[in-house]
Amino acid sequence: MTDSAGGSVSEVVRHVAAEAEQAWEHYAVQGAVGPDTPAEIGDALSQIGSERAVDLLTYLAVHDLVSPGAMHRDETHARRAAERVALLLGYNATWHTNLTDLSDRVRAWDPVSRYTFDGVVAGTGGHFAVVLLRVGED
Repeated sequence: MTDSAGGSVSEVVRHVAAEAEQAWEHYAVQGAVGPDTPAEIGDALSQIGSERAVDLLTYLAVHDLVSPGAMHRDETHARRAAERVALLLGYNATWHTNLTDLSDRVRAWDPVSRYTFDGVVAGTGGHFAVVLLRVGED
């Protein structure tokens, strides 16, 4: 899983997750554990197509992972932004996510952070990497 931006997708995602864990440390459950290495992150990620990536980028920008139905952004605006990101990375971009099911009653993912809830979409292409990570605690 090597990206064209100079590292593996799992390394980039681990870096972003570590930044989130530090920035939002006061929200994390004391003593919580999660993946610590790029290899562990890589095990949580699956490759997806660009259409699915746009759907998931939109979902993560708009919806709260902790409280289903709570919205943080305008969905139309978020979709336009996600489509623009996909266009900028190009048709040959590769996309990965830890999300496996976001249906109403079955929200499932493989963790990439120490937070109870997390969702990530990472895309690489044209010498760039883009990562959107949403975390949450209840």
